Amino acid sequence: MQIREVMTSDVRLVDPTTTLKDAAQMMREGDFGLLPIGENDRLVGTITDRDITIRAVASGKDPNSTTVRDAMSQGIFYCFEDQSVDEVADMMGEKQVRRMPVLNRDKRLVGIVALGDLATERGADDDAGEALTEISKH
Repeated sequence: MQIREVMTSDVRLVDPTTTLKDAAQMMREGDFGLLPIGENDRLVGTITDRDITIRAVASGKDPNSTTVRDAMSQGIFYCFEDQSVDEVADMMGEKQVRRMPVLNRDKRLVGIVALGDLATERGADDDAGEALTEISKH
């Protein structure tokens, strides 16, 4: 089974100048914990609900004026839509991530995959469980 079959495809790039407050509101309204950050139609980073809380708010940064660029994760981990669920579960475990942007082979964002997506697919429970075990070790 390929990741394109389990990923969430309703995703868009958020501009790096978006405020943390607006990003948090998008996350709340969309019920997701990761936003892909894009510039010139290219993925340049990601920001998670944890990034906003730990890197910004807990450090005293004002979420009304601080941008996602100031708190986003550098070093993007991503997978391709035609990779297998097994491959991506292994990558998520190795990279210690619970969510990952999904790109097509032209390196355009086409979705997001989360451990929950892997766990809800029949036959993928072991993959998600193994990935979660690896992520939780650290």
